[in-house]
Formats: sequence, C-alpha cells, structure tokens
Amino acid sequence: MKMNDCVESQVRYRLNNNNWQEYMMSDNILEYCFNLPSNPSRYELQVRNRVNNNCGSSNLWSEWSEPVAWGAHNKTDVDCMVIGMKYVQCLWNTLDVNYTFYSGFDGESFRECDTYIVKDGLNVGCNQPEANSKLWTKRFETFLTKLQKGNQNYLQEHELKDRVKLDPPSNLTVEYRSDSRLCFKWMQMNDCVESQVRYRLNNNNWQEYMMSDNIPEYCFNLPSNSSRYELQVRNRVNINCGSSNLWSEWSEPVAWGAHNMTYSTQLHDSVNVWTVVMYFVGGAILLLLIVMLLHHERIRIILIPVVPKPSHDLEEWLDNSKGLKEVFKTSYTEHTCSVQEYCPVPLSDSESSDSSIISVSTDQTDCYNNIPNPDLSHPGPSSSSAEFDPPEEQHVSV
Repeated sequence: MKMNDCVESQVRYRLNNNNWQEYMMSDNILEYCFNLPSNPSRYELQVRNRVNNNCGSSNLWSEWSEPVAWGAHNKTDVDCMVIGMKYVQCLWNTLDVNYTFYSGFDGESFRECDTYIVKDGLNVGCNQPEANSKLWTKRFETFLTKLQKGNQNYLQEHELKDRVKLDPPSNLTVEYRSDSRLCFKWMQMNDCVESQVRYRLNNNNWQEYMMSDNIPEYCFNLPSNSSRYELQVRNRVNINCGSSNLWSEWSEPVAWGAHNMTYSTQLHDSVNVWTVVMYFVGGAILLLLIVMLLHHERIRIILIPVVPKPSHDLEEWLDNSKGLKEVFKTSYTEHTCSVQEYCPVPLSDSESSDSSIISVSTDQTDCYNNIPNPDLSHPGPSSSSAEFDPPEEQHVSV
C-alpha cells in the first residue's frame, strides 16, 4: 500500500533463496506478479519506496520491507543452507503443525535439532551447529533432513556445496594515506573468499565493484574533503573452493568525509573544534596586546622600542629636552685662534742664582677678543661664556 502519488517503488525478488533481482515499478502500480509460478519453488519479495519526481525527488530509499514468501515452504519442503561455516540452517513453513526436526550428513545417524526457530508458537526452522573445519569439507556431501509428527516422517536430501552463506566481513576500517589515497580495509577469512564492495558519495545511489581475489581493500585516489565516502563489503565462497550462489549480508557501513559520524570523524571534528578555540583565544590575546600598546605608552616603548633617526627626529628630540632647545637658540660662531708660545730662554750660571722662575706666556688675544657675549638670562654653562682679560706679558730681566 502506497502513501500517495508522490511515492515510487522498487521491488526485489528471488527464487529458492538465490540472488536478489531488482525491478523498478511504474507509478501507481501497487503489485508485482509472476506468471505460471512453480509450486516446488520458493518465491520471496521485498519492496522499498522513495519520493518521486512529481513531488521533488529524493535520492534516499526507505529500508526494504519485511520479506513475503510463497512456494515450497508452504508445504513440508525444507530449505537448507550453511551459515557462516558455523551451522546448517533449515527452514520450513507448515500451518498448525509442530514438527520435530532431525538431520545429518550422509553416512551419519540423525540427530534432533539443537536450536529451533519459533514463530507464532510453531517450529518453523532449525539451526544445527557443526564444526567449522567439518563444514568446509562436509558441504560437498549430501545432507539429509527429516520432519516428524507422530508416525509421519518427511525425508529430504540437500546439496549444500553452492548453498553457503558466509558472515559479512568484519573489522572494516578506513585510512587516509600519505600518497593521498583513501583506503577501506577489512578482514578476510582465507583464500577461498571473494569480495564485492558497494560505495556511494554524499548519500547518492550505491555503486558496486567486484574485487580481485585476495585484495581486502578498496581505495579512492585524491578524495575530496568536502564529500562523504561510504562503503560496505560482502563475501562469498569463490570458485577455487566450490563456489556458492549466496552472498553474505552487507557489512556495517564505514564512512569518511564531510558528514561522517564514525569515531574517527568525531575525533577529527573534536580536533577541528579545538583548533577553532585556539584561533579564537590567540586572536583575543592579540587584540588585548594591541589595546595595551595603544593606551599604555610605557608598555609600548618596552615592547617596541623607538630608534630615533637623526635626519627626521632631531627636532622632536629637542622638543623633549627643553633646556637644550633654549641653548641651541643662541647663535654660536667659533673662530679660529692663533696660538703663540714663548720658549724659555736659557740662563747663564751666574744669573740662575738671582731668579728661579721663568714665565712662559701664550698670546691668546685673538681668541678672547672674538668670543661673543652670551645672554646670561638663559641657562647654560657659565664657565664657557665668562670673559677673561688677556694675561700681561712678563719679561725676564737679564
């Protein structure tokens, strides 16, 4: 049943538990039919929906509906398969009758079911555990089953070689490598297993890719950080070990990129948050320093000392030193001075006793006559502006 005309549907079906086949339904058709179905076969079908083009199409499908089956299991026929190389699972579907189930490989005695699958109070299946190593070889032998109700017994033979359904791959991880490749890796059981991956970008449609044998990884070259990459893997037994028609279920999806919510991306997001916080704190500290430098001149001079340039800052320096500025307002002119020395005159021995002092004078008349008379009202070194009388010439009497 569809919600309204805005919904389109897709079905998938399979016969006898083989691979699913998909079919896109036409609009407003709420049924899918098989022509001339075979009673000995089992028909199984599921449906999923999405918004169609009439109402603004969506790329996202709903989950598949619960499967509905018809055919062999509506009678006493039993369908068996090997699950994960751990146990043999057999299903049947009989109305209002509770059967006891027995099974065993050819040449072995029957043993009753270890774990029944119960639905609406009736036994509808059985999980019969077997050793892993035993199933790898025993699956090539005939498997016998028996449904019993009172004196009624229903015997059936099964070939399990191509009826093996492995467990989905485990430990799926993603790694961004130094060569700019994004690689998804998983654990593979052994060389008897082949893998298929399906991936999608930004929640668009899935794309499937068949992996080469013994390569448990799939890589994207130069991935975009702005896109979301999502990948799943499934396994089956390959042709080298007796191929199976049944794929495992898809593994849990692993994602990387823009909207990834896995642990690795949450860690990456937390790192990004701390990066933003550090940038914010650093910007706040820088702004505080700028404010301090603008409003506290002493701190500014300590942190950023000013080196004066004589050609530009001399006048400013003089303004800061008012006393020196006043002194430099006076016009000073320095003239050359002629200096003349009088050499001592040697005395005879007779004269040396009468005089013991010899004066040597320097004629400085030219210098002293040219010294300007400063204005004493201005501060300045008084010793440099005092006027002295020239010394008198002294003569030595002979």
